[in-house]
Amino acid sequence: MSDEDEQDSGPKIPGWMASFADLMTLLLCFFVLLLSFSEMDVIKYKQVAGSMRHAFGVQSEVPASGIPLGTSIIAQEFSSGRPDPTVENVVQQQTVDNLQMTLEVRQSEEGEALGSFDADEEAARELLISKLISMRADTEADAQALAEVLGKEIADDMIDIESEFRSITIRIRERGSFGSGSSSLNEDFIDVLEKLRNVLSDVEGQISVEGHTDDVPISTESLSSNWHLSSQRALTVGYELLKDDVIDDSRFQIVGYADSKPYASNETPDGRSQNRRVEIVIRQGVDEATSAELRELDGPAQDLLDTLGIEEADLLSRI
Repeated sequence: MSDEDEQDSGPKIPGWMASFADLMTLLLCFFVLLLSFSEMDVIKYKQVAGSMRHAFGVQSEVPASGIPLGTSIIAQEFSSGRPDPTVENVVQQQTVDNLQMTLEVRQSEEGEALGSFDADEEAARELLISKLISMRADTEADAQALAEVLGKEIADDMIDIESEFRSITIRIRERGSFGSGSSSLNEDFIDVLEKLRNVLSDVEGQISVEGHTDDVPISTESLSSNWHLSSQRALTVGYELLKDDVIDDSRFQIVGYADSKPYASNETPDGRSQNRRVEIVIRQGVDEATSAELRELDGPAQDLLDTLGIEEADLLSRI
């Protein structure tokens, strides 16, 4: 057999196979180029991958020796998970959201860095201050209404009106209201108390009628001491205000202080004259919710006290 016969007797590759191989090579190159030109949405990919892990029970709890941070540098938005304190001295995070960039940091009572931002606490504080300022404005408006009704008596230096945070003091001087050493009201002053009674019916708050004297002892047939005199004068004013049932008597208390709470110095005649007085104190207080918020403060901060214009002891005594 010749060499030509041996070559013809072997298997032959069809001619179209060469064209097919070229076509496959070109298609492979085409898809490689498409893949190289495309962009992958990493965020969506991680969301899908994370959802699948969560669905199949894969845990994402990783203890760390420091503050844990997210590993993705691509995510532009994140939602911080809440750190979970443990008995061990570690900081760990439980979450299925792998797109977090960082975690909130809170300070625990033991001083561990578990932290959270105090933005909500500061907002609540600002709201509390606004509420207290509004209450003070209401008290000042009530004091102004009383001053308008008693304008003539204020001008004649028979009555003084002062307002502080949630309290109004109507100070009735002895001159024009009571005779010297007497607990009987002057006839002309009864009309003044009638005007005051009508206004007080529209002013909220507890009413304390408080009698005061100077330090000069008194001893008469009907009044044995300054305590007796101050109490009797407070009772006289209280009875006048309670006439005609215009004001609910459950709002009242009657107190006699004698010379234990001087308004001015007892060293001068003018000071002693100012100390002989009856004060009608209207204490409006604060509501239960505000009282609870104030008690939660670790001692009212100075800026809060400055805003209200009162001392810390005065504020705490009114809640």
